[in-house]
Amino acid sequence: MRRRDLITLLGGAAAWPLAARAQQAGKLPTIGYLGGGAPRTQRTWVDAFERRLRELGWVEGRTVAIVYRWGEGSAERFSEFSAEFVRLKVDVILAGGTEPALAAKQATSLIPIVFSVAGDPVGSGIVASLAQPGGNVTGLSNLATDLAAKRLEILRDFFPDFRRLAVLANANYSGGVLETGEIHAAARTLGVEVMLLEIRRTEDIAPALESLGGRAQVLYVVGDPLANFNRVRINTFALAARLPTMYVQREYLEAGGLMSYGPNYPDLSRRAADYVDKILRGAKPADLPVEQPNKFDLVLNLITARALGLAISPTLLARADEVIE
Repeated sequence: MRRRDLITLLGGAAAWPLAARAQQAGKLPTIGYLGGGAPRTQRTWVDAFERRLRELGWVEGRTVAIVYRWGEGSAERFSEFSAEFVRLKVDVILAGGTEPALAAKQATSLIPIVFSVAGDPVGSGIVASLAQPGGNVTGLSNLATDLAAKRLEILRDFFPDFRRLAVLANANYSGGVLETGEIHAAARTLGVEVMLLEIRRTEDIAPALESLGGRAQVLYVVGDPLANFNRVRINTFALAARLPTMYVQREYLEAGGLMSYGPNYPDLSRRAADYVDKILRGAKPADLPVEQPNKFDLVLNLITARALGLAISPTLLARADEVIE
């Protein structure tokens, strides 16, 4: 149940004149949407993005064209689809994640690129700085590395006696490497042992998890398109092993995860549409500072808690922004 009021949707038609001129010229402004996962894993992101575009007057098929491509966590796909967008001469690329943004940046220095989420835009080399991104790329940070310590603190509040933490992370994901470093630092402060499970492809997930052999008390999954695409596989193992899970976003809980803490990703997608709108009107990415999240959600899945035999106190439940039950 959602405990925060929904934002009232406001309509707008300021983009109609520009869209009308594009139609008269025979070509709609075109957005190349490079999703990091798959439609089924990021549907809420797309819905929020499209809804905001409509509020701004950009209606798919009438005033704007959107070409969707889904990388499913594959670096090769990100590069392939980025090159395709360059060939199609899209007007702007929407990159749904750190690796999609890096692939798009490598493919073109001319077409504007907006990333809807990125763990550490500066550290991963997407932009020069948050205030002055420079070049043809801008967007929104999800503060992934900065929130790692907070997630461990939440875990300690829920499981005061936990001392052994398994961390599943994609070694090919630059943002994940940075987040893993923050996890290790926070774990040392809390006196928690970290067991790092590195993966690079779907086939690595099962062997990595099976290698735990019951040693871990909690599983922390570093969010990236590969993990998101395989969220059902990961949660199936965790439930069978009776292993509580911590995730970075709510979508993992829809597949059986226990808890998540992080930015509201549909809200970030909605705000990414504002960037796209400005660029389609003529703004330059270099002049649009990278913004950070302003909505954070702690979500608990009581269905999973019951399946794991966990009793969560009313005090801890009251801290949640949303409880799935």
